[in-house]
Amino acid sequence: MSRTPEGPGTLRVTGGAAAFEPVAASVKAEAWGPGAGWLLDRLPALLGALDDPEPFVAHHPVVARAAHQHPWLRLCRTGLVLESLIPSILEQKVTTTEAYRSWRHLVRKFGEPAPVPEGPGVPDGLFVVPDARTWARVPSWEWHRANVDAKRSDTVQRAVRVAARLEEAAHMPYERAKARLEAVPGIGPWTSAETLQRSNGAPDALTVGDLHLPGIVGYALTGRRGATDADMLELLAPYAGQRHRAVRLILLTGPTPPRHGPRRAPGRISHL
Repeated sequence: MSRTPEGPGTLRVTGGAAAFEPVAASVKAEAWGPGAGWLLDRLPALLGALDDPEPFVAHHPVVARAAHQHPWLRLCRTGLVLESLIPSILEQKVTTTEAYRSWRHLVRKFGEPAPVPEGPGVPDGLFVVPDARTWARVPSWEWHRANVDAKRSDTVQRAVRVAARLEEAAHMPYERAKARLEAVPGIGPWTSAETLQRSNGAPDALTVGDLHLPGIVGYALTGRRGATDADMLELLAPYAGQRHRAVRLILLTGPTPPRHGPRRAPGRISHL
């Protein structure tokens, strides 16, 4: 379900690609709603057909092994910036579970039912995200009910005021798109990278400022724990232009550091 420039649309993709077989060779797609044509036209990009892995060169055995095991890994692009940006803003400084809960509350409250075909086998409760004007009208108490603090809700409000300008970033080179997003106060390198990984399929969109990623990358490439962002940037320097792809491969098959501490407890903004 997406809100395309032509309106809401629902896309269903089915297929049974065998291992090591190009996915695009065996899929079937159907779409409904005003945005159906837009979604179908951009299906190749969504499935990663426009991604070019040829420039990628593995510089570590772990990465080389992952690339060999996943030769058909492709970076997908939705072409929709706001739909990736707002969830990324909600994920700032909270657990993934908290962010998903907030997103679900807001979309169900202010979105609209997704266009779906009639008949058996169609799931209930599918919603399309609100448009920029509706996001701008979400009252403060609803952000509070969704457990979204003022810093994040204010960032969303600033972003939706310039939604059209931000959507243009879907067609920009990575550095220009990054600068366009980060011109909005409250959107930093972490949020822009998380957004452009999804909307643009940007192969160099490295997530900096993440709580866990530096430790995972550092452990996978050196076997040592406690890596910082600076360490991660140094380790991934040989992959300049392809750092997000390298991280994706590491996350697929690389070793991860053992966890010994408790999971971070969800918080409530009323307690902050």
